[in-house]
Amino acid sequence: MHIRQVQLATRSLDDTARFYERLGCAVSADDDSVRVTVGTSQLVFRALDGMTGAHHLAFTIPTGTFADSKRRVAEVATVLGADGADEFEGPAGWDSRSVYFEGPDRQLLELIERRELPVGSAVPDDGDAPQLASLLVSVSEVGIAVPDVLGTVEALRGRGLEPYANPPGPDFTPVGDVDGLLILVSPGRRWFPTLDRTPSTAPVVVDLGLGTTVELAEGVLLR
Repeated sequence: MHIRQVQLATRSLDDTARFYERLGCAVSADDDSVRVTVGTSQLVFRALDGMTGAHHLAFTIPTGTFADSKRRVAEVATVLGADGADEFEGPAGWDSRSVYFEGPDRQLLELIERRELPVGSAVPDDGDAPQLASLLVSVSEVGIAVPDVLGTVEALRGRGLEPYANPPGPDFTPVGDVDGLLILVSPGRRWFPTLDRTPSTAPVVVDLGLGTTVELAEGVLLR
């Protein structure tokens, strides 16, 4: 499941643009939106006054580049952790490890190495300073709050999308595969690992190439 594009809300277009430029991503901005290229995926941010909560996004990094990716992100953003740890193995069945970091507008961002994917290599950097963006393969995960996680899981099964790795739960269920996941959570569930922010209920549109539109909640659409 390839996540082609994600449309998200933000409180500040300027802060969002500056942050992703620091990562080395290609960014284009106008009065209404900020577009960010993340590997083979695209993020589109639009301003929303009164937005609450925080978005969660994960980015795939090439297998074998975890230490390098962590070093690069620590140079441009605040790495987040819990209980003295800042590297986290994925849940049982994921065969992954992650590092989390603070994004603009309190986005809870993640770099994830999925060992099931082939070993990769970085795109060579231009200039003296390595850019994290050269190690970003694609958007790997999009966090989505829905009022009924298990009901949404069944609706997505009807579209050919299955829970990933573990049995569905009422507060947290990943749907998709190793190439892309929708992280379905209940609205009150706090984002790991900091547990200091809840999911945003602002509109989210995820383009998966479905060829049709599926509404998961008000303003939350899959295409």
